[in-house]
Amino acid sequence: MSNDRQHSKTRYTKKNVKKIKTWKLLMYFLVFQLLFGIATAPIIVYYSPFFTNLRKNIVGTAMATNSHQFIATLFLSDNKIQSIIKGTDTGGIGSAVVQDLSKINIGGHDNRVEISKVDGGHKFSGFLVTVHDSSRVKVGYTKNIGKSGQKTSDIAKENNALAAINGGGFDDKGSNSTATWTGTGGIPTGIIISDGKLIFPYSGNADTKQTYTGVVGIKKGGVMVVGDYSIDELLNMNVTDALCFGPTLIENSVVKSGISSQGANPRTAIGQKHDGSILLLTLDGRQGLEAGASIEDVQEVMKKAGAVNAVNLDGGASTTMYYNGKVQNTPSDTKFGERPVPTAVYVKK
Repeated sequence: MSNDRQHSKTRYTKKNVKKIKTWKLLMYFLVFQLLFGIATAPIIVYYSPFFTNLRKNIVGTAMATNSHQFIATLFLSDNKIQSIIKGTDTGGIGSAVVQDLSKINIGGHDNRVEISKVDGGHKFSGFLVTVHDSSRVKVGYTKNIGKSGQKTSDIAKENNALAAINGGGFDDKGSNSTATWTGTGGIPTGIIISDGKLIFPYSGNADTKQTYTGVVGIKKGGVMVVGDYSIDELLNMNVTDALCFGPTLIENSVVKSGISSQGANPRTAIGQKHDGSILLLTLDGRQGLEAGASIEDVQEVMKKAGAVNAVNLDGGASTTMYYNGKVQNTPSDTKFGERPVPTAVYVKK
């Protein structure tokens, strides 16, 4: 009897050992698959021909931040990153669209300036300022241009502004960084025209015939032009204030198609309605559960608000909405708050 129990116990032990070995092999296999998937996922996403939209979203989101650019730069060259970000139609050079300015009615100026909240559900939140007298909207710039930027709120206060949003981008780099958009905001990208004067590129050094994309300009009287223009074209059109970033979002009431979503990020944009009212928009992100807005989200918000023409401006940590003496939104840089920028679009009191 004792021998039978011993044999039974031995068989039971062998079965347990076999089961344990099987489970160990299964666990090893699952861990291997997990590690293999993690190791190969970037290669598949970044280099296969089947994940174009996902690749654009990931790279666009990563490169719009200061702290997470390694997600793209660790696996991709600078040229590859730029080709992913810029490899789609952004309504830039070559666009056959001619803006129909006759659709904008700026007669009967109204002094109201209204601010309202924008609810993007769990994705983003923001603010929309409607300026009924478009002639009050101007372009301001840092007093230390070429050296350092200023906060949007400071540019607004120096120009006695009721409201302001950040404007165009900048090229300078932080002292410990090789990436752009990490510096002091002192060196603008594109153009700056303010109060009828060319501020940047510096007069004498500027190629006034070069075409810039993603331009927003405000003509004398308040009609807003968007699209691709040279400095000569803008000045010849009596544009008194202009800057650029892009892409162009809406033109002649038509939402521009084929634009990369550029991922979920804080966003800033400007538009104009049929009645001449100018729309200043900021959408927050990178906070809590709110990742931010895609380019398509900005287009949807602007279209719903009645924009006939609209342009995307610098976003990310630059996104700032100033109104009635204080910053209304929550800039995404929780450590430093407002980022110094080279330009702002402001509303005169």
